[in-house]
Amino acid sequence: MKAPTTRHPAGLEPAGGPSLGRRAVLAGGVGIIVMALPLRALARPSLQEAVAGFTGGAPVNAGRVKLTVPPLVENGNAVGVTVEVESPMSEASHVRRIGLFNEKNPQADVAVFRLGPRNGRARIATRIRLATSQTLLAVAELSDGTYWSSEANVIVTLAACIEDLS
Repeated sequence: MKAPTTRHPAGLEPAGGPSLGRRAVLAGGVGIIVMALPLRALARPSLQEAVAGFTGGAPVNAGRVKLTVPPLVENGNAVGVTVEVESPMSEASHVRRIGLFNEKNPQADVAVFRLGPRNGRARIATRIRLATSQTLLAVAELSDGTYWSSEANVIVTLAACIEDLS
Protein backbone atom coordinates (compact mmCIF):
# COMPACT_ATOMS: atom_id res chain seq x y z
CA MET A 1 0.00 0.00 0.00
CA LYS A 2 1.30 3.46 -0.98
CA ALA A 3 1.63 6.24 1.49
CA PRO A 4 -0.78 9.08 0.73
CA THR A 5 0.84 12.20 -0.68
CA THR A 6 -0.20 15.65 0.31
CA ARG A 7 -0.73 18.28 -2.37
CA HIS A 8 -0.53 22.00 -2.40
CA PRO A 9 -3.98 23.59 -2.13
CA ALA A 10 -3.72 24.82 -5.73
CA GLY A 11 -2.73 21.35 -6.84
CA LEU A 12 0.61 22.40 -8.28
CA GLU A 13 3.19 21.07 -5.82
CA PRO A 14 3.35 17.55 -4.48
CA ALA A 15 4.64 17.06 -0.95
CA GLY A 16 7.98 15.77 -2.29
CA GLY A 17 9.02 19.20 -3.58
CA PRO A 18 8.10 21.86 -6.08
CA SER A 19 7.27 20.94 -9.66
CA LEU A 20 5.91 22.85 -12.61
CA GLY A 21 2.25 22.69 -13.40
CA ARG A 22 0.68 22.97 -16.82
CA ARG A 23 -0.07 26.66 -16.43
CA ALA A 24 3.48 27.52 -15.44
CA VAL A 25 4.92 25.54 -18.36
CA LEU A 26 2.47 27.17 -20.78
CA ALA A 27 3.21 30.67 -19.50
CA GLY A 28 6.96 30.06 -19.72
CA GLY A 29 6.68 28.68 -23.25
CA VAL A 30 4.65 31.65 -24.44
CA GLY A 31 7.16 34.02 -22.85
CA ILE A 32 10.08 32.35 -24.60
CA ILE A 33 8.31 32.47 -27.97
CA VAL A 34 7.45 36.15 -27.59
CA MET A 35 11.03 37.02 -26.63
CA ALA A 36 12.44 35.01 -29.55
CA LEU A 37 10.34 36.77 -32.19
CA PRO A 38 11.88 39.99 -33.52
CA LEU A 39 9.79 43.08 -33.11
CA ARG A 40 8.55 43.99 -36.57
CA ALA A 41 8.82 47.69 -35.91
CA LEU A 42 12.52 47.25 -35.18
CA ALA A 43 13.07 44.84 -38.06
CA ARG A 44 11.65 47.19 -40.70
CA PRO A 45 13.89 49.96 -41.91
CA SER A 46 12.51 53.43 -41.32
CA LEU A 47 12.28 56.03 -44.07
CA GLN A 48 15.46 57.72 -42.83
CA GLU A 49 17.36 54.41 -42.71
CA ALA A 50 16.22 53.49 -46.23
CA VAL A 51 17.30 56.87 -47.63
CA ALA A 52 20.62 56.65 -45.77
CA GLY A 53 21.16 53.21 -47.32
CA PHE A 54 20.48 54.65 -50.77
CA THR A 55 22.75 57.68 -50.33
CA GLY A 56 25.44 56.04 -48.24
CA GLY A 57 24.84 58.71 -45.60
CA ALA A 58 25.53 61.61 -47.97
CA PRO A 59 23.46 64.79 -47.51
CA VAL A 60 20.29 65.15 -49.58
CA ASN A 61 19.39 68.56 -51.04
CA ALA A 62 15.85 69.70 -51.77
CA GLY A 63 15.14 70.63 -55.39
CA ARG A 64 15.89 69.54 -58.98
CA VAL A 65 13.41 66.64 -58.56
CA LYS A 66 9.71 66.83 -59.40
CA LEU A 67 7.54 64.13 -57.80
CA THR A 68 4.03 63.97 -59.24
CA VAL A 69 1.35 61.92 -57.50
CA PRO A 70 -2.39 62.55 -57.06
CA PRO A 71 -3.03 64.27 -53.71
CA LEU A 72 -6.18 62.17 -53.10
CA VAL A 73 -6.36 58.50 -54.12
CA GLU A 74 -9.49 56.37 -53.78
CA ASN A 75 -7.71 53.02 -53.99
CA GLY A 76 -4.15 52.42 -52.75
CA ASN A 77 -3.69 49.31 -54.92
CA ALA A 78 -2.40 51.21 -57.98
CA VAL A 79 -1.22 54.78 -57.46
CA GLY A 80 0.42 56.48 -60.44
CA VAL A 81 3.75 58.16 -59.66
CA THR A 82 6.00 60.18 -61.96
CA VAL A 83 9.49 61.43 -61.09
CA GLU A 84 11.38 63.94 -63.26
CA VAL A 85 14.86 65.28 -62.57
CA GLU A 86 16.40 68.46 -64.02
CA SER A 87 19.46 67.13 -65.84
CA PRO A 88 20.97 67.50 -69.34
CA MET A 89 21.56 63.71 -69.36
CA SER A 90 24.97 64.10 -71.03
CA GLU A 91 28.09 62.05 -70.34
CA ALA A 92 29.40 64.83 -68.10
CA SER A 93 26.16 65.42 -66.17
CA HIS A 94 23.41 62.84 -65.81
CA VAL A 95 21.18 61.04 -63.33
CA ARG A 96 22.55 57.69 -62.14
CA ARG A 97 19.69 56.50 -59.93
CA ILE A 98 16.26 57.53 -58.74
CA GLY A 99 14.99 56.05 -55.48
CA LEU A 100 11.34 56.10 -54.46
CA PHE A 101 10.56 55.82 -50.73
CA ASN A 102 7.51 55.95 -48.45
CA GLU A 103 6.98 56.27 -44.72
CA LYS A 104 4.15 53.88 -43.82
CA ASN A 105 4.26 50.86 -46.14
CA PRO A 106 5.71 47.60 -44.82
CA GLN A 107 8.91 48.37 -46.79
CA ALA A 108 10.21 51.94 -46.89
CA ASP A 109 12.12 51.50 -50.16
CA VAL A 110 9.63 51.16 -53.00
CA ALA A 111 11.92 51.08 -56.04
CA VAL A 112 15.30 52.09 -57.41
CA PHE A 113 15.65 53.00 -61.08
CA ARG A 114 19.06 53.11 -62.78
CA LEU A 115 19.56 55.65 -65.54
CA GLY A 116 22.36 56.94 -67.72
CA PRO A 117 23.08 59.40 -70.54
CA ARG A 118 21.45 57.06 -73.08
CA ASN A 119 18.08 57.54 -71.42
CA GLY A 120 17.95 61.01 -72.94
CA ARG A 121 15.52 62.21 -70.29
CA ALA A 122 15.54 61.72 -66.51
CA ARG A 123 11.91 60.69 -66.11
CA ILE A 124 10.26 57.55 -64.73
CA ALA A 125 6.58 56.67 -64.36
CA THR A 126 5.19 53.71 -62.46
CA ARG A 127 2.35 52.52 -60.25
CA ILE A 128 2.82 51.61 -56.60
CA ARG A 129 0.70 50.27 -53.74
CA LEU A 130 0.15 52.40 -50.67
CA ALA A 131 -0.88 51.07 -47.27
CA THR A 132 -2.39 54.32 -46.03
CA SER A 133 -2.18 58.10 -46.34
CA GLN A 134 1.49 59.05 -46.20
CA THR A 135 4.40 61.03 -47.59
CA LEU A 136 6.33 59.79 -50.63
CA LEU A 137 9.94 60.80 -51.20
CA ALA A 138 11.94 60.67 -54.44
CA VAL A 139 15.75 60.94 -54.27
CA ALA A 140 17.96 61.30 -57.35
CA GLU A 141 21.69 60.54 -57.45
CA LEU A 142 23.54 62.65 -60.02
CA SER A 143 26.81 61.79 -61.74
CA ASP A 144 28.65 64.42 -59.67
CA GLY A 145 27.77 62.47 -56.50
CA THR A 146 25.12 64.87 -55.21
CA TYR A 147 21.65 63.81 -54.10
CA TRP A 148 18.47 65.80 -54.71
CA SER A 149 14.94 65.14 -53.51
CA SER A 150 11.27 66.01 -53.55
CA GLU A 151 8.35 64.81 -51.45
CA ALA A 152 4.58 64.66 -51.85
CA ASN A 153 1.73 63.89 -49.48
CA VAL A 154 -0.93 61.41 -50.55
CA ILE A 155 -4.31 60.76 -48.92
CA VAL A 156 -5.51 57.18 -49.49
CA THR A 157 -9.17 56.33 -48.81
CA LEU A 158 -8.93 52.53 -49.41
CA ALA A 159 -5.69 51.00 -48.16
CA ALA A 160 -3.48 48.39 -49.84
CA CYS A 161 -0.26 46.63 -48.68
CA ILE A 162 -1.76 45.41 -45.44
CA GLU A 163 -0.70 41.77 -45.76
CA ASP A 164 1.81 40.29 -43.35
CA LEU A 165 5.48 40.27 -44.42
CA SER A 166 6.59 37.37 -42.22
